[in-house]
Amino acid sequence: MSSASEFWVGMGIAAKLMTMSSAERRAFEALELRIRTILPEEYQDSYEQVAPVSMGSAALKYGQDGKVAWDDVWDSFCDLAMAGGPPHKGRLLTAATRQQIEAEPERYQWVVEEICRGIELVTGLRAAASTILGWICIECTKATSGWLARAITMENVSARCDGTKLYLPAGPSYRVEKEIKNVVSAVAKTCHYWLDHVGAPQQRKVGDLFATVAAESPLIQPAVAGFDFDAESDQLLRAKIADRIRKATSLESWGPPCDGWLGIVCPSVKSAIWMMRAMAVSNVFARREDTVLLVPVNPVSDPEGDIVVKVASRVHRFARIRHVL
Repeated sequence: MSSASEFWVGMGIAAKLMTMSSAERRAFEALELRIRTILPEEYQDSYEQVAPVSMGSAALKYGQDGKVAWDDVWDSFCDLAMAGGPPHKGRLLTAATRQQIEAEPERYQWVVEEICRGIELVTGLRAAASTILGWICIECTKATSGWLARAITMENVSARCDGTKLYLPAGPSYRVEKEIKNVVSAVAKTCHYWLDHVGAPQQRKVGDLFATVAAESPLIQPAVAGFDFDAESDQLLRAKIADRIRKATSLESWGPPCDGWLGIVCPSVKSAIWMMRAMAVSNVFARREDTVLLVPVNPVSDPEGDIVVKVASRVHRFARIRHVL
């Protein structure tokens, strides 16, 4: 018996695989391989056992200049949310709107500079204010941008990728000990795993994976402040996607609404985590809040919600086969 066959027998799903068409079985096995590909090596054979338990929050430390010594705050990190660990935040940290920024421009500039300083100290990556208000931009490789954007989003900190650009949120109301620390912490955590735990050969495989899925379907990210967001379109499309997913999967939607996102109630944390990962490797951003899976709403890149509904329905079907639903 092959190692792959032994694995499926061990998971108790070999019989279900036998009832699938050869094309569907190949799609299911390809999805599993893609999930393994994006995970750091230490998680690839053990992510089923990772528990979403937090290590607690690290205390801020200050240098003699009175500034936060960001590079001296962490000596270890919780498991990645991507691998099943606890998201850094329970609810999504979002970018400020143009109106909020224009009301406090000096405070906004200071927040941006402090987040950039923190990111550079903990990662060595160069960060700068984006021309898009509410966002900070990091230039990196395309694979790094794509992986970090997915991983940081799963930590419930807003992030976007566009080629070699990685965008992170900022706002004048951000506080050092709260929101600024949230952004720097999420970047520190994910960069630690990507830069220190994913070797160059695997990073190339991740880049190849992203190129493959991009050729299959466009990347769907949420429409948010500064990136295609329109309140009326968001509300209408969210309702349409929720209804179609409910009809296809029997999963109900969840509120309150979050700009650019639709919440879908899953029966367990385990099912929400697995579906989140499966969506991400299908070129659709996803995150979770407890047992709620959140999928993107974007009237520009997915105007009718067809891509999100199709991917969510397929992932739900495979989750049932995988015994996580």
